[in-house]
Amino acid sequence: MKRLPILIISASAAFLSCTNGNKYDIKAADKYENTKVQLAETEQKNPTQFLKASGYDKKNLIRQTVIKGSLLNNAKIVAYKDVELKFQFYSKTGTLLGEDHTTIYETIQPGATATFKEKLFAPKGSDSLAIKVLSAKYN
Repeated sequence: MKRLPILIISASAAFLSCTNGNKYDIKAADKYENTKVQLAETEQKNPTQFLKASGYDKKNLIRQTVIKGSLLNNAKIVAYKDVELKFQFYSKTGTLLGEDHTTIYETIQPGATATFKEKLFAPKGSDSLAIKVLSAKYN
């Protein structure tokens, strides 16, 4: 008879301790999901912060400038597509000679890299090239 109240008290204490742990797990999961949603919103609003373009250029036989490059998606959640690039051509002294735009119609998953190749007619006297990401759509 004396053991019955002790057994009931210990069983209720064990039950209460289990439910407290679940509340903590739910709060931690909610916090994680909120952080994930906020990160996704930031990545969707600012694609130029998470996409990095790099490349090099050379001339082909008909004097076109062939640009081979890559796009790196540094985002953790969002995939980007239809990336708009701006190519800026500079002289030996650093003067901007001209610009050109193109769109890369590929989907770039988070952490992935996409390659591209463009053929353009660069302005006469061009010595160097700069590539800039203007915009992108999120997938």
